[in-house]
Amino acid sequence: MSILLSLKDARRIALVAQGFGVRHPARPTAAHLRKALDRLGLFQIDSVNVVTRAHYLPAFSRLGSYDRTLLERAAWGPKSQRRLFEYWAHEASLLPLDLHPLLRWRMARAERGEIGYQSLKRFAAEHRPEAQAILDRIAAEGPMTAAAFENGSSKSGWWEWSHTKHALEWLFWSGRITTATRRGSFARVYDLPERVLPRAILDLPTPDAASAQRALIERSARALGIATAADLRDYYRLKPDEADHAIAAQAEIGTLIPVRVEGWSQKAWMHHAVAPPRPVRGAALLAPFDPLVWERSRAERLFGFRYRIEIYVPQDKRTHGYYVLPFLMDEALVARVDLKADRQARILLAHRITLEPGAPADTIERLTIELERMAAWLELDAVRIGQTVPPL
Repeated sequence: MSILLSLKDARRIALVAQGFGVRHPARPTAAHLRKALDRLGLFQIDSVNVVTRAHYLPAFSRLGSYDRTLLERAAWGPKSQRRLFEYWAHEASLLPLDLHPLLRWRMARAERGEIGYQSLKRFAAEHRPEAQAILDRIAAEGPMTAAAFENGSSKSGWWEWSHTKHALEWLFWSGRITTATRRGSFARVYDLPERVLPRAILDLPTPDAASAQRALIERSARALGIATAADLRDYYRLKPDEADHAIAAQAEIGTLIPVRVEGWSQKAWMHHAVAPPRPVRGAALLAPFDPLVWERSRAERLFGFRYRIEIYVPQDKRTHGYYVLPFLMDEALVARVDLKADRQARILLAHRITLEPGAPADTIERLTIELERMAAWLELDAVRIGQTVPPL
């Protein structure tokens, strides 16, 4: 028998599972950051730096003004301080070290040429000697960027990779190299895992693929609180044949509880350890790649909020702006803010604020407080608000 939940209760469960509705610590520490990351399971990486790079924002949304060097040290600091590693999870991601064994099955599949772009798969077969030569050079010479190799940098755009860059990405997918640090304009610096990651992590036993997938589904369910099967798969980008058996197994042992949510056509699952639904209070600006909203259909089901990032849309065809952050107020997404950090002028510029239907009367007032909090966190001197648009 499935439990029947109101949409309001489902929304509250999701928000609490994601770490909202609690008071920000007065001075966030490395322990607070670690707890937030353990709750979410990953921070998605994105290089766009219009406001700040997206992987910094989920912790700010949940903790307030934390020191970004805490994240940098955990992600790219000395091996003794390393708490995170980079890999493909929900796109490129920063992940807690304890997830490394749970993703080795994906590394093994990439090494065999079973996953990845076709241009990468070739390095598992006919171009393997070339990839091995690159690996040997990193082993001999130490950490290197793609640009350190002859013709190794991207040609003219994000997706126009050179032959060497493809080889490096295949080595990265297959776990043969990892990110030592980031340099300059956020370029990845590659090195051998044994020189970057703690030995204790690399020595952890490797579970079989099915066991790892069951563990990833449990992590997804815990982070989401309530989710459809598609939502659970999406969190760590599992395919149906990788996830469906894991969902069934977690349901059989009671980790996942079947539920029906008012207004949802799909069956849903609730993690057995979720907190009972309770009112959620608080406000937060969300990155476009925040796990609360990155699965756009789930954001629409939970909040009635249709959200698309418009960076790649021609300017004259954009609806809400270039880099738009949803604004969460209590239990609703009530506005969208086209935001830019003008570092030269030292201003956080809200080009355009678009209110959602039913936005409360105090939305702009509370949004302004969050914008001022963000400006201070980004070491900017002021907030400038441009156009405020009523609900479309």
